[in-house]
Amino acid sequence: MGSYVPNTEQEQMEMLKEAGFDSFEDLFSELPQEMIIPEGPDIPAGMSELEVVRKMKSVSEKNKVYKSCFRGAGAYRHYIPSIVTSIVEKEEFKTAYTPYQAELSQGILQSIFEYQTMICELTGMDVSNASVYDGAVAAAEAAMMCKDKRHETVFAADTIHPNVMEVMKTYCRASNTKLVVVPRTESHLIDADSLRELLEKEEKPACFYMQQPNFYGLLEEPEPLVDLTHQAKAKFIMGCEPTSLGILKTPGEYGADIAVGEGQPLGIPLSFGGPYLGYMAAKKDMMRKLPGRIVGETTDADGKRAFVLTLQAREQHIRRDKASSNICSNEALCALTASVYMAAMGPEGIAEVARQSAAKAHYLAEKLCEAGLEIDREHEFFNEFVAAVPRGSGVSNEEILRALEEQGILGGLPLWEGHLLWCATELNTRAEIEEAAGIVTSVLRKAADGKEA
Repeated sequence: MGSYVPNTEQEQMEMLKEAGFDSFEDLFSELPQEMIIPEGPDIPAGMSELEVVRKMKSVSEKNKVYKSCFRGAGAYRHYIPSIVTSIVEKEEFKTAYTPYQAELSQGILQSIFEYQTMICELTGMDVSNASVYDGAVAAAEAAMMCKDKRHETVFAADTIHPNVMEVMKTYCRASNTKLVVVPRTESHLIDADSLRELLEKEEKPACFYMQQPNFYGLLEEPEPLVDLTHQAKAKFIMGCEPTSLGILKTPGEYGADIAVGEGQPLGIPLSFGGPYLGYMAAKKDMMRKLPGRIVGETTDADGKRAFVLTLQAREQHIRRDKASSNICSNEALCALTASVYMAAMGPEGIAEVARQSAAKAHYLAEKLCEAGLEIDREHEFFNEFVAAVPRGSGVSNEEILRALEEQGILGGLPLWEGHLLWCATELNTRAEIEEAAGIVTSVLRKAADGKEA
């Protein structure tokens, strides 16, 4: 920033003090220490194009590429039809930025309009926006939508993704908003009795946010939670994995006020963590509080179909200190990607992705049980589940994951000792599942034989 925004060292210190910090080191204190380079980056002298290509190839060889993957936890490996990449790679889409001048931006405005329409169809809601950075930001922005002088406390389930929870905490801390975490049961589901008690104690509840399926892959029972939230005069926010909506009830059918989620499964590659896409949709009475941009359909001076940005306060872009949200940068390329994917797949295609993901996850769970892992069979799950190593087996998460990695397989996400969060999508084959289960069997058997010896 110092190279582009003229400010003195004194002005920088004044800004730090205003933000509550004594130094730049304090400002970045929450970052992992291994990410901080105290002496600054060691940047070599300029290199030729050929040298840069060789250097990048050598760096890329350090990446571990797995032949099969059984990990999700918010980012999922799905098949992306070639038509998606073919359309999105067109340079006229890549150069489009915020479409302020409607007369020059009809193409990108229409793509956003189509995206909004499909998100509404997917979620069962009345209106959608665009340009939300990712699913975590969408959840936090949704909570801020519900806050006013009579509704000041945000409730969030302890069963949501930990990263989403951290972003919500950041938003709430920065806006002086109280955040109450609703505990989970021993089965890793929302404790409805605790939610009732907490809502009754709070004088100004604003909203309750839950995730379906939850972080542990389990399917919650939203109906009673919706009733409890609305009885408290608060809004109900539902975060959903989008492909699951191909076969599960939509947030609109459950009676949610706002639907949010991570749009990455809709044709966006994993890409080492981004850029991703947060989707947001709401009932009509929440329309004017939606952040980001909304594209509306109208007619031009000649009576022809046209598209414009609509329902946006000037403060969102100019008077930022007065804005209810500061989402401003354009995520239209990711939204376009999701649009092309949904159009190419169609309702039945998305439903088939959901059916295959669920079926293969259940087959994976069955095979891991046969291998010797323990799985909760009492509660339904979609495409993820927690599997536990039997107590006393002496086998750790690391041993299982290491054995899988040696064969080019990325296993489940470690949660706590002896527990892994496994995932399957339509890309996992029967052979891959049986190979992974066979490796787990070998690890457990080897440990058991060692004990007997």
